Parts: sequence; C-alpha cells; structure tokens
Amino acid sequence: MTVNPRLEAVAALEQALGHSFTDRDLLNRALTHSSVGDGAKSVRHYERLEFLGDRVLGLLAAERLLALEPDAREGEMSPKLAALVNGKTCARVARRIGLPEAIKLSTGETKSGGRDKDTILGDACEALIAALYIDAGLERTRAFFLEAWADEFETVDARDSKDPKTQLQEWAQGAGLGLPRYEVVKRSGPDHAPRFRIAVKVEGYQDEVGEGGSVREAEKAAAVLMLMNREGKA
Repeated sequence: MTVNPRLEAVAALEQALGHSFTDRDLLNRALTHSSVGDGAKSVRHYERLEFLGDRVLGLLAAERLLALEPDAREGEMSPKLAALVNGKTCARVARRIGLPEAIKLSTGETKSGGRDKDTILGDACEALIAALYIDAGLERTRAFFLEAWADEFETVDARDSKDPKTQLQEWAQGAGLGLPRYEVVKRSGPDHAPRFRIAVKVEGYQDEVGEGGSVREAEKAAAVLMLMNREGKA
C-alpha cells in the first residue's frame, strides 16, 4: 500500500500537539495555504484562523511572561512579548514540530520553496494554534505552547538585547522603507506626572500609537507595536 507522506506528516504533527483533532476539516483548513486552488473562494484556507491564533498566542505569551517575571514593568516585558510572538519565532517553532511537511501548498508555491518561507510557516503556526484552541480548548493549547515555546523563553533575553526603536530602525532601513518617524499625538496629565501618546510612522504600514510617562517610553511602546504588527504584512 502506498503511503501518503503528507498524511504521515499530519499524524506526526498531531503527536507533537498532543491532540488528535475531532474536527478534521478544521485541521485541514489550518494547514491549507491560500495558494491552493489559486485563491478560489471554494477552497478554505488558514487566513481567518491566523487572525484568532495571533490573539491566542499573544495571550499565552503575556500570561507566561507575567508568571516568569512578576516584578517586571510593562516597558520591560513588551519587547520580549514582541520577540516571542513574531513571525520568525513562530516559523522556528513550526519547523521544530514538523509543520512544513504537513502544509498543503499549490504546486507553484511548493516549487518556489514555500515550505521554508518564514512568512508562510509563521502564519500557519498561528492558524494551527487557533485550530487547537477551537478543537481542544485553552488548557490543551496552553500545554502545547509551554512546551513548544520553552526554548524561546530561554533565549528571549539575548534576542531582546536591542532597544525596540533600534530594532525598528534596522528593520525599516533594511527593507528600504527609510527611517521611522515619531509624532506626539497627545500630552495629558499634570506636569509632575505627564502621559504621552506617540505615533510611529513607517512607509506602507499603518501607524501604531504607544503610550508612556515620557516621550521615550511612549516611542518605545509604539515601536514595539509596529514590530509586532509588521508580521501580518511581511
């Protein structure tokens, strides 16, 4: 009997998740790239699941950070959160759990190396988290996350050594987008305890607004949001 390599990969993936899906259509959708069927509406792919998975992943990562660093300030945790949930991190996790072999891609996308593209793997990983959350619940999803992201938490301090404004500048310039621009949106509060809302602008991306007790703190918060949300357009 001929063995289907992808079906074997899907079975191995479920083992890595610690869950056998009841809703097989949901699992199939989570593993189907939009290139399948040339984007035909009849083909259900993972983009909508990716939207939910991004939120579930953010919740679990924030929850774990709070548990590991009970005395850390928000400004200290935000860059770490951005590093833990960005597309490159999700792609690394995807490779570790065998997701590339389980993804359903078009022939053209497969030939162009789609199974090794960080953007595809990162998005598919988020979609898979959403599917696991829907089919198995939050506790099973949390258990998978804690195991799959364990290495990422161990190394996040080293990856997060650069200021988020520096990270954003290096990324924007590397992508040919020029320097990020920061603008004060609002200043409120008394002189002894001001609050600032500052927008960061990067060509081709929606503005992100950060808030803080100083201009620098608000700029850093805005930079973190841009670093997190750029992944959806990368």
